[in-house]
Amino acid sequence: MIVLRRDISASGKSVCRINGKLVTIAVLREVGSALIDIHGQHEHQELMDETKHINLLDQFGADEILPALHEYQHVFRSFEQIQKKLKSLSENEQQMAHRLDLIQFQHDEILSADLKMNEDEELFEEKRKLGNFEKIYESIQTSYSALQGEQKGLDWIGLVMDNLQNAADLDPDYKNVADTVANSFYMLEDAARTIRNELDSLEYDPQRLIEIEERLNEINQLKRKYGKTIEEILEYSSKIEEEIETLQNKEVHIGQMEKELASLKKDLRIEANNLTQTRRKWAKKLTKLIHKELKELYMEKTVFDLRIDADSGHHFHKNGADKVEFYISTNPGEPLKPLSKIASGGELSRIMLALKSIFSKHQGVTSIIFDEVDTGVSGRVAQSIAEKIYSVSTGSQVLCISHLPQVAAMADTHLYIAKVIKNGRTKTSVTPLSSSEKVKEIVRMISGVEVTDLTKQHAEELLKLAQNMKSVT
Repeated sequence: MIVLRRDISASGKSVCRINGKLVTIAVLREVGSALIDIHGQHEHQELMDETKHINLLDQFGADEILPALHEYQHVFRSFEQIQKKLKSLSENEQQMAHRLDLIQFQHDEILSADLKMNEDEELFEEKRKLGNFEKIYESIQTSYSALQGEQKGLDWIGLVMDNLQNAADLDPDYKNVADTVANSFYMLEDAARTIRNELDSLEYDPQRLIEIEERLNEINQLKRKYGKTIEEILEYSSKIEEEIETLQNKEVHIGQMEKELASLKKDLRIEANNLTQTRRKWAKKLTKLIHKELKELYMEKTVFDLRIDADSGHHFHKNGADKVEFYISTNPGEPLKPLSKIASGGELSRIMLALKSIFSKHQGVTSIIFDEVDTGVSGRVAQSIAEKIYSVSTGSQVLCISHLPQVAAMADTHLYIAKVIKNGRTKTSVTPLSSSEKVKEIVRMISGVEVTDLTKQHAEELLKLAQNMKSVT
C-alpha cells in the first residue's frame, strides 16, 4: 500500500509524505503522476502528446512488442557505446594529443609511487605505535620489573609453588592446586622471557617516523587526484593505461570500431524492421478496437488511423526507427488530422474517453480522474459516456466531476462539492450523500432550481436503470 499525503497549513506552507516519510513536493508529484491520471477537457496528458503514442501502442501489444523492443534495445545500447567511443577517437588531433599527454603523466606518477594494497592502513598503524613508543616501553618495562627479580612476582609465586608441592607430598589432596600453581609459574616464566625479548627489540627510530609521514603525504596527494582509496587509484591507473594504448594506436582502433559499428548497424536494422512489423500488426488490432469504442459513443462516422512511419534513413532511437502518431477525422469528407489538433470539446471528450477505456487497462494507472469530460454532450451520448466511464472503473478507481445526471446516476459513491463565502473567505466543502440525498441531487441536475414529482420519478428511474446496467455487466 502506498499512502500519499500533503498537509497544507493556513499560512500556505505544506508538508508532503509518502508512507509517512517526508519528501519534496516534486517527488510527491512524480510518484502521484505514475499512479493517478487526471483527465480534463483541456488536459489530456499522454494521449494528447504524440511523443507518447509509441509507448501506448507498445503497452497495448506488450506480449509481442516488448520482447521485440528488448531485443532491439540490447543491440542499440552496444551500437551507442561503440558510436560514442568512435566519435571520441575521431576528435581533432590537438585535443587528442593533449589528452594523451595528460593521462600519460598521470599514469607515470601513479606508477612511480609503487603503491601497495592496504599500504596506507599499515603505515597508519606503524605511525601510531611509534607515536606511543614511550608509553609502550614504560608499560612493558614496569610489567617485567614486577615479575622478574629478587622479591618480585615470580619469586613469590615460586615460593608458593615449592610450599604447595611439599604439602602435596605429605597429603595428595593438595596435588591439584599445587599443579595449577606450578603451571601458572612456568607460564609466567615464559611470559617474562617474552617481555624481556620485546624490551631488547624495542628501539625508537625518529627517522622512520619522518619517512612514514612523507610516504603518507605522498599517498594523500595521489588520493586527492585519482581516488579516495589506494584501490581506486590503482583501478584508475589500469583504466587510463587502456586509454593510452588506444590513443597511441588510434588508427587501428578506429578501423576496428568502424567494422564493429557496421556489423551492429546491420543487426540493428534487422531488429528495427522486426519491431516495426510487430507494431504494425498490433496497430491494426488497436485501430479496430478504437473504432468499436467510438461506435458505442455514437461516433460511428469517425475515422481513426494509427500511423507508423519507419525512418527510411534508419535514424535509430531507443524505441526503434518508428514514429507513431494517432490521426482522426470526425466528419465524412474531412482529411485525417493528428489527434493533438482536434479542438471540438464534445467530440474530443468522447474520443479521449474511448481511448481511455482501452489504454487504462494497459497503463498500470490505479486511479483516473475525469474532470468534466462530459462537457458539450447530452441525451443518448451522455448515457453512452456514463456507461463508458463505468466500464473504465471496473479496472481502475475512477473519480468523476460531472454535471450530467446520467453520469452521476452511474456512480457507486456520490460526493457533493459546494463553495460558501463566510467572513469574506471562500470555503469548499465535500459531503458524502446518502441514497435519498443522491436522488435529490440528481433531480436538481435534471430540472435546475424547481423540483417536481415528475423529475423525482425521472431521477429514481435513472438510478434504477443504472443499477440494472451495472448488475448485468
